[in-house]
Amino acid sequence: MSARSATVAYIGLGSNLNDPLRHVCLALRALRKLPHSTLLGHSSLYRSNPLGPVEQPDYINAVAALETRLGPRQLLASLQGLEQQQGRVRGPVRWGPRILDLDILLYGDLELYEPGLIIPHPGLSQRNFVLYPLSEIRPDLVIPGHGPLSALIDSVPATGLIRLDHSCVSEHLAK
Repeated sequence: MSARSATVAYIGLGSNLNDPLRHVCLALRALRKLPHSTLLGHSSLYRSNPLGPVEQPDYINAVAALETRLGPRQLLASLQGLEQQQGRVRGPVRWGPRILDLDILLYGDLELYEPGLIIPHPGLSQRNFVLYPLSEIRPDLVIPGHGPLSALIDSVPATGLIRLDHSCVSEHLAK
């Protein structure tokens, strides 16, 4: 890897299968160990209604801030590796149930439109399960191409979003 300056990336985490709380907490622990990266912090955990097919359990979501020297593609590959380690199998159903979903929401102020990688993450500006956790850790953020996070929050209701007790993270990370 060439010497690259550090960039703050925001990672969306979600799970709704096989003890989703545990999967999100294990993913946060794995982000702490990601090479060339430092976990700066993360939001509380949130329960949210599923996006897509309604015949699936609610999701557990969070957002993490990660300072990284990995490029966007390297970071994506690392996140997909973490998903696979926790048993994710990519199925044919878009927005279907999953053990773990890790998405690059933002990578500094980069706007990138490439096959397989779009930054900011598509749909970020309309998803309460991303916006509210993101505002918890960085309320003054400006989303490239979308404007201030606070304005986006004002336009997206928190319907179906429930903030969970933050202590559950520590409990699961200790295991």
